[in-house]
Amino acid sequence: MKRIALLSQRLANQIAAGEVVERPASVVKELLENCLDAGADRVEIDVEQGGAKLIRIRDNGSGIDKDDLALALSRHATSKIANLDDLENIASLGFRGEALASICSVSRLELVSRASSAVDDMAWRVEAEGQEMAAAISPAAHPRGTTVEVRDLFFNTPARKKFLRTEKTEFERIDDVVKRLALSRFDVSFMLRHNQRAVHHLQAAQSMQEMQRRVALVCGPAFVENSLHVDVEAAGLRLWGWVSLPTFSRSQADLQYFYVNGRIIRDKLVSHAVKQAYQDVLFHGRHPAFVLYLELQPALVDVNVHPTKHEVRFRDGRLVHDFLFRALHKALAEQRPQDRLATGVSLSSDNSGTDSWAPRAPVFGNADAVQNRMQFGAPETGISATSQWSSSGAWSAPASARQVADQLAIYTALQKDDDVPPLGFAIAQLHGIYILAQNRQGLIIVDMHAAHERITYEHMKAAVQHEGIRAQPLLVPVSIAVSQAEAECAEHQAGALLALGLGVERVATESIVVRQVPTILAGADIEQLVRDVLADVLEHGSSERIRNHQDELLATMACHGSVRANRQLSIVEMNALLRDMERTERSGQCNHGRPTWVLQSMDKLDKLFLRGQ
Repeated sequence: MKRIALLSQRLANQIAAGEVVERPASVVKELLENCLDAGADRVEIDVEQGGAKLIRIRDNGSGIDKDDLALALSRHATSKIANLDDLENIASLGFRGEALASICSVSRLELVSRASSAVDDMAWRVEAEGQEMAAAISPAAHPRGTTVEVRDLFFNTPARKKFLRTEKTEFERIDDVVKRLALSRFDVSFMLRHNQRAVHHLQAAQSMQEMQRRVALVCGPAFVENSLHVDVEAAGLRLWGWVSLPTFSRSQADLQYFYVNGRIIRDKLVSHAVKQAYQDVLFHGRHPAFVLYLELQPALVDVNVHPTKHEVRFRDGRLVHDFLFRALHKALAEQRPQDRLATGVSLSSDNSGTDSWAPRAPVFGNADAVQNRMQFGAPETGISATSQWSSSGAWSAPASARQVADQLAIYTALQKDDDVPPLGFAIAQLHGIYILAQNRQGLIIVDMHAAHERITYEHMKAAVQHEGIRAQPLLVPVSIAVSQAEAECAEHQAGALLALGLGVERVATESIVVRQVPTILAGADIEQLVRDVLADVLEHGSSERIRNHQDELLATMACHGSVRANRQLSIVEMNALLRDMERTERSGQCNHGRPTWVLQSMDKLDKLFLRGQ
């Protein structure tokens, strides 16, 4: 071993650069965060050759005083925190004071700034030179704000430069960074140019319409057309933003933006809460899209847990998890067909384009008059529902004379009334699978099995929730060998587990005994279920395993107890199903996440037949 010696300042900075400067996009992120912290409302980014040759970022922020320019390129020099109290209440994006020094050590960096407090209206340039990175300051011409030029990234660290990807790939990373930060600050305009070609020019947004326009530019117009706006506040937490409808999902988790006090993060706790909220409405293997903002007191979140600040740690993770889950779960559950039609959400089968929602002359009317004559039969489920079920379990099909009378009432007597329900009135059944209905906008196509499955499932869940979780003791208790941490968790959380129907007792350092289980899960793999529940409680502070297993069984029962394909329905029965859909939570998707209905607007139908052209 060699003798211990102090590292040179440049080498220390280059080592530190490995934590914060992975590629050109890392440089752009750090510099843009400095711009936003400086109070800028206009930022221009110029990039050449994917950032490897040049990154130039100019802002109109507060600038840097002449006396502070030399310190700006030094390690652990910052104006954003001064003591431990500041570190526990961080409100800025950057605070470590390492970014400029690290970037300077692996590139040719030039910083020009004019402070808003400068009395002589002079701007100053600073560069770091030599092995010890001595700062050289000279006068310059510059408006209020700061410009940072980073040239020849990794010119002095060839090994790092070899890991850079193609110019196209590196610029795509930069583009993604700019988009993420543009979504975090709607009040700031962003200009991005690559090789002297304008790529983005995002104007500052003040109104909700302008914010949605920026979201559409970053995430695509289809996301805005198929998303819900949420704004929920409780327990000192506020969640607002946009979440996609379950029918608008992605094959990858590539359209997910989550911000905590304006900072973009990726957190397992957040991901778990969102996944739980979409659990029984999202098609398997698909991912939701969202742009969400969580606001809370800075003291309740620790952002100093990762060098790149991509992760955070919440003081009360369980509170945050439950708040996110309940807010999103409620927002998705409250959506009804009438809400989606009223907001102009794209509901056509191909999810492309924007439908015209201009009202047309109604053909049917008076939903109440029709509802008074409706009966919709289904196999006996044992669950009380809004529809009238046949006591014998058979379909209560009306007499043929009744069918004719009801159809005549729909097609003739109600034409004069313009009170058309959101999903309209049924006009036919297609191949025993789909219900065709007419509403103000055009043609509604309903998958009758999927729709009835969701209705039955929600009724069953409501009934079980009203009765609570019933539990039964095991004739032969199940002994399970677990880790010491799991045994301690079972002991400390015995009351919470009992509320879920699980009676668990610790009998040794690494052993527990299960004496009671939920009645509906008596036939499940008890040992695996308990292990999964304990794992969830250890990681997230709570578990949804019991409810999820219970819901899976109810979903299976609902699937088998719902109307099947090729079942011929009368017009009255079809209309009763439509009315039930309008009253039922999450009726836009079946239990497996498939859509239950789509709209073909009159404009789309007119285009198919070239009408008006």
